[in-house]
Amino acid sequence: MLLLAIDTSAIASAALIRDGVLLESFATEDTRSHAEVLALGIETLLAGGDRPEAVAVGVGPGPFTGLRSGIATARTLSYVWDVPLHGVMSLDALAWEVLASFERAEAPPSPFIVATDARRKEVYWASYAADGELLAGPKVSAAAEMPPGPVYGFGAGLYADLLGDRVAQDFASAQPRAASLGLFAASTLAQGQSLLDSTPLYLRESDAQVPGPRKRAL
Repeated sequence: MLLLAIDTSAIASAALIRDGVLLESFATEDTRSHAEVLALGIETLLAGGDRPEAVAVGVGPGPFTGLRSGIATARTLSYVWDVPLHGVMSLDALAWEVLASFERAEAPPSPFIVATDARRKEVYWASYAADGELLAGPKVSAAAEMPPGPVYGFGAGLYADLLGDRVAQDFASAQPRAASLGLFAASTLAQGQSLLDSTPLYLRESDAQVPGPRKRAL
């Protein structure tokens, strides 16, 4: 199966996965230009002409604007191509990278935490067992409120002064990427397990509010 994976929970990224093997991917380091680069990047990935048989999209947690651009793109492509759309918690992609970085004879300390930047002096985080089982999350909180254990991801590096030796230095700048998200999705589907729908995990109320009635001047 040819799978197109998209994630914009932090950076804009996309990847093509065929039968559990990564074919090609792109990712930008900019966290604020998702709409500008995503469509062009996907177009380049699909230049070979093969049409994906499924789409997987990171549903967050992440900021409103960036997350919406990826989910809207994934929903549109799924509709146009008439192929299944699968949602994946974006932190699962980062956890997949952590697990892949350990050799088969080893395992990360359990539990371990992955964290990304939630802005407002907070992080998005989730806690995992050594076999990848989700133990807690996703949640948004101050970095100091995360449970004990080593922390992987950009959210850890961002608060390295606070977290100290809990920060996994090799992953201190790591963000969720579509390549890992797609591999995780392909593996999950191959095992006959289901994924999420495409409902975004914002974890916060929107800053945009419907204005109330105007006050009378007199």
